[in-house]
Amino acid sequence: MSLLQSLRNRLFLLLWCGQTLSRLGDSVYRVALVWWVLQKTGSAAAVATMLIFSYVPMLLFLLLGGIAIDRFSRSKVMLLSDVSRAAIMFMVTLLAYSGSLQVWHLYIASAIFGTVNAFFQPAYTVMVPEIVSSESLPSANSLTNLSKQLTEVVGPAIGASIVAFAGTTMVFAVDGLSFLISAFSLLPLLRLSVSSMNVRRSASAIKNLREGFDAVFASPWLWITIGVASLGNIMLSGPISVALPFLIKDVLHRGVGSLGAVYSTLALGSVVASVWLGRFAKIRRRGPTLYGAYLVAAIMTITVGLPIGFTGIGIAAFIIGAALTSSALIWTNTLQECVSREILGRVSSIDYLGSYALMPIGYAAVGWAADHLGSALVFVIGGAITSVLATLALSSPVIKGLD
Repeated sequence: MSLLQSLRNRLFLLLWCGQTLSRLGDSVYRVALVWWVLQKTGSAAAVATMLIFSYVPMLLFLLLGGIAIDRFSRSKVMLLSDVSRAAIMFMVTLLAYSGSLQVWHLYIASAIFGTVNAFFQPAYTVMVPEIVSSESLPSANSLTNLSKQLTEVVGPAIGASIVAFAGTTMVFAVDGLSFLISAFSLLPLLRLSVSSMNVRRSASAIKNLREGFDAVFASPWLWITIGVASLGNIMLSGPISVALPFLIKDVLHRGVGSLGAVYSTLALGSVVASVWLGRFAKIRRRGPTLYGAYLVAAIMTITVGLPIGFTGIGIAAFIIGAALTSSALIWTNTLQECVSREILGRVSSIDYLGSYALMPIGYAAVGWAADHLGSALVFVIGGAITSVLATLALSSPVIKGLD
């Protein structure tokens, strides 16, 4: 099977191109945002608070988002999401340009982004199998991961360069423009018939939601993986999102360019994994492979906290990126192949909710730990705990039998 097979589908091509540009804008924005907050406050807790404001609204609205995308047009939900995010980013741009931007403004913007993501992310997951054939689904998922990781490779470097030469205001404007382009790419999808969306408006929202939870608890491989991810995401994503800037700045005594380089190396590993996995029409022994990759990522996270120097951290970041993307891609394919399309939106939302439910608490804990224990020790602790979780999952017969 060709990796590019799904791009022959015009609707997916438009969707993929729009989202690639939007992700590039987000990648540029994240580096500028973290560095702006770091320079403004000098506090890891402030960076963690920014992430908390993003995650809490997403968690609160995820279940509602899952119901909405199983009952209404996914393309309309995604279009409204992009337009809303573009408007917020242009407001932030104006505040920054006038010199009025404050940290609390970005807290509010992050909260709105989190709310919108509760609808957009599950909608995208469900939209892909709606517009491409089953034979092209592995290609579409691989390309989706590939575009995400490619933008993570070049985005941080672009973001750091724009901040250095044009300032953060320009970065905010670029991100807003990327959302507008993404919205325009969704317009042709509005012509999809509502009947193709498996809409079930006659049933109550509570009944729809209960059907989603019943599907999750009836499949042990689902609730086990969601439970492991709930803790594992804190232990892996927390240090990378909150503690890494301080490890670069305070331990290695390097600047924003080095931070961008590590983020890019992390994403480069993900790109390699996406290209490699995209060559397979079907992945065998998905359970052991998924958790084996997760274990590798955990071990490498421990390594980042050791005195291995900037080059060593770069190598570890590459392996972490490859391992985490392998796990994520296998998981996405498994969901889309094994869960009924009729309830996939709700199951996807429950998956997002369960996997990220503890992230706000985790970010706060990581921020406190980085300030009081040191950023390096945060990586060691997070990697060690995740290693135990992955090992326990690998010992489960249900996971061993997931093929």
